[in-house]
Amino acid sequence: MAKDPERREAWTREATDYALEQGLIGLSLRPLAAAIGTSDRMLLYHFGTKDDLVAAVLHDSNDRAVAAVSALDPSTDLRAAVHDLWSVVRSAEFEPCTRLYVEAAALGLLGREPYAGVVREANERWLRSFVTHLTRSGVARPLAGRAATIIDAAFMGFQLDAPPDVGTTARKRAVADLSDAVAALGR
Repeated sequence: MAKDPERREAWTREATDYALEQGLIGLSLRPLAAAIGTSDRMLLYHFGTKDDLVAAVLHDSNDRAVAAVSALDPSTDLRAAVHDLWSVVRSAEFEPCTRLYVEAAALGLLGREPYAGVVREANERWLRSFVTHLTRSGVARPLAGRAATIIDAAFMGFQLDAPPDVGTTARKRAVADLSDAVAALGR
């Protein structure tokens, strides 16, 4: 039986949907395979190993997140860009991608592969998407690179600091303060 790249792509999307709902920690092939209508043996045949399947899921989740940033219209200025990017990061569609990323990053910090390598790649693509949005919004490339790094680090801190429904007013103030601080970089 020949491997079917279209089937693999479809299973990657379906497995990503499953992982976005269930998480990565404790991910087991049999329940995943059952949920997407196949067997664990077929998944291993098409992906090689569970780690290769997890890497494909993480790439797909990151692709979705990057696509959400890419779909943003250019912002009116750097300050507005911070708020526009935050709206993507906090969207209901994107939040599961963040959770999946955090789980993978935590496992990657322990040196586990494929997490460490995939997270490193995901970080690079994610930051590039921020830089691209900022430059499309009229921010000079050197400043866009600096700003993207600060924005990304702050956003991750905001997300890890409290659950989404806690401290909404404080978080809005923090994003506004971040937008003021990042805008000041351009002066």
